Amino acid sequence: MTFAPVSGFAILRMGATCPMLMIAIAGFLLAGCAVGPDFHRPPAPVIDGYTQDPLLAQAVAAGDRNPESQYLKPGLDIPAQWWTLFHSQALNSLIEQALRNNPDLKAAQAALRVAQENVRAQQGAYYPDISAGFSSDRQKTPTASLTTNAASGASIYSLHTPQVSVAYAPDIFGATRRAVESLQAQADYQRFELEAAYLTLTSNIVVSAIQEASLGMQISLTQDMIRLQTEQLDLIRRQYELGAIAESGVVAQEAALAQTQSLLPALEKALAQQRDLLAALVGRFSGEGVAEKFELSSLQLPQELPVSLPARLIEERPDILAAESQLHAASAQIGIAAANRLPDITLSADYGSTATAISRLFSSGTGFWSAAIGLTQPVFQGGTLLHRQRATEAAYEQAAAQYRSTVIAAFQNVADTLHAIQYDAAALQAATASERASARNLDIARGQMEAGAISYLSLLNAQQAYQQAQISLAQTRATRYADTAALFQALGGGWWNRGSDNPSESDRNTAN
Repeated sequence: MTFAPVSGFAILRMGATCPMLMIAIAGFLLAGCAVGPDFHRPPAPVIDGYTQDPLLAQAVAAGDRNPESQYLKPGLDIPAQWWTLFHSQALNSLIEQALRNNPDLKAAQAALRVAQENVRAQQGAYYPDISAGFSSDRQKTPTASLTTNAASGASIYSLHTPQVSVAYAPDIFGATRRAVESLQAQADYQRFELEAAYLTLTSNIVVSAIQEASLGMQISLTQDMIRLQTEQLDLIRRQYELGAIAESGVVAQEAALAQTQSLLPALEKALAQQRDLLAALVGRFSGEGVAEKFELSSLQLPQELPVSLPARLIEERPDILAAESQLHAASAQIGIAAANRLPDITLSADYGSTATAISRLFSSGTGFWSAAIGLTQPVFQGGTLLHRQRATEAAYEQAAAQYRSTVIAAFQNVADTLHAIQYDAAALQAATASERASARNLDIARGQMEAGAISYLSLLNAQQAYQQAQISLAQTRATRYADTAALFQALGGGWWNRGSDNPSESDRNTAN
């Protein structure tokens, strides 16, 4: 797009009749391009997968379809409310409460609004500053100066002056545009920090609920073990009193019982602290607690697990997008520093009227106006501006390295969770086989006990082994649930599918 050249004298002639018009035309003609680099999103890593094992998906999917099987689905999108895949109404209710009341989430929402308002405030620099004023002065002029006084010739008189002033700094080299760009990038950073806070909150609640369910089952099974070991100790003591066994057998059983009993306080403490954590995540004091309680039997393991393509991960992880926004802001700061080394032009104009009586304002001969243009070029500042620009360039390199570090850590996070799910499947298979074998052994022991082939002590040993296998199975199953939740978190949590429920869209669209 080109424009016919207009001389500065032509602008001043137009401004003689309308200084406001001069400001607008001059500002339009002086606006140029923004100096500094134009930001471009870093390209996605050119990799085919998250791990070096191309058979990872098949390894996780091994086994027939049953409630304990999981299947990776590359490219499958993540639902916004991914926690609903666990099919727990109590979990859904708790997360809804947390999204309404969690103070960290509210703080992140407020930080986003602060950043957005700062962008709107900086955008005001695109426009002229227009101010209107009115002054009314009462004056006394020395008698010897009456010839220079108002037309009335009085030595005491009033002057009334309404005036409109306009000042404008054309964004010739893009300093204002780069400043807006930098602030917008910072607002984007706060938006993705909010998404990260949302994802962290929901993930922590899911994992905490799973942990509570696991601890509850471990406590119940440990109590059963204590009961069985107590019965076993009573039996051994009777045998010792009858002289059937040595005292060392009693001592050994007492030690085994004491060791099992020592496990219970630690589990109960962990459960109480987990309840306190859930209350805090929901935005309540520990004394208030939460009504929802969780059991592993009330949770359903999601069978189909989405796995985002590597090229999509950089667009879906809030921490990567936040790091990209910081890189963008650093890029814009280079343009600001470069523009500060170039000439700065300011335009100003005043228009008004002055009279000794309000009724005469704006009458013939009372008006006045002025128009001015100023140019400032930094000449020597001891290298300050040069080194500030070099500092912004170094800050950009720092942000670029931090961005790459964030991307690498994100891909590692996904790989770790995929490996965890893979080995969770193997661990669960082994724990299930152990639990089933222990159950069969217990059934056989019961049959032998009824037939008189073994002693009651042997039956108690079989029951204890079965209880321990159940505890191990509960821990393994809880780990698999938690690692499944970790996978949804590692892949970004589906925040892009929330639409109008997106917390980052709760900004207040107010502007002056």
